[in-house]
Amino acid sequence: MVTLQVLFVHGMGRSSASGWLLLRQLRRAGLKTASFGYSVSRESFSEIAARLSEEIGSLLAEGELVLVGHSLGGVLLREALSALPRQRARVRHLFLLGSPVQSSRLAKRLSGNVVFRLVTRDCGRLLGSAERMAAIGAPRVPTTGVAGIRGVGASGPFGQEPNDCVVSVSEVSAGWLQDQILVPVVHTLLPSSRRVAAVILQTLRRNET
Repeated sequence: MVTLQVLFVHGMGRSSASGWLLLRQLRRAGLKTASFGYSVSRESFSEIAARLSEEIGSLLAEGELVLVGHSLGGVLLREALSALPRQRARVRHLFLLGSPVQSSRLAKRLSGNVVFRLVTRDCGRLLGSAERMAAIGAPRVPTTGVAGIRGVGASGPFGQEPNDCVVSVSEVSAGWLQDQILVPVVHTLLPSSRRVAAVILQTLRRNET
C-alpha cells in the first residue's frame, strides 16, 4: 500500500481523541494520520467547513488524501469538499461513519430541547433541517458509508429500522455511495472500532488492485 495521509474529523459533541484507536490501527498499517477539531458551541457550520476546506487544501498540496468523518464530521467533509473542485481528484477515498446524508430524525426530535439548542447551536439546526442537508449534496469522490446496526429496537425512535442508537441505516444511505458496510457497532463507538478500521484498510487495498 502506498503511504497515504488520513484526516479524521470527529462527530458533534466529541473531540479528535475519539478517533485515537482508529488512527492507531491505521498508523500500524503504514498510513500517516491527522485530526481536525472543532466546537459546535463556538462556531457555525459554515465557519467550521471553511476552516476544514483550508486544512484539506493544505494536505492535498502534499499528496493524496483519505478522509474519514464520523457523524457530523462526515457532513462537514462533504461541505468542505464542495469548495475544492480542482483538488478533489487527489482525494483517494472518503469514509462516512454513521454520517447522515439527510435530516436526522433524532435532531428533529431534540430541536425543542433547550439544552440541545444551546449546546449544538447552528450545527444542531442543520442536522434537523431537510432543506439544509439536501443542499450539501454528493461529495463527487469515491465514498464508502459505514453504518452501525447495534441500536435500539422497535420501542425506540427508529421503529423496525436498523440503527446505531443515533441514526438509522436509511438516514446514512444514498445512491452516490460507492458501497455501504453494515457493522454491529453503536454510533459512539464507530471511530474506535477495529471492524471499522478493517473496513477502511480493506477498501483502500482493494482499490489499489
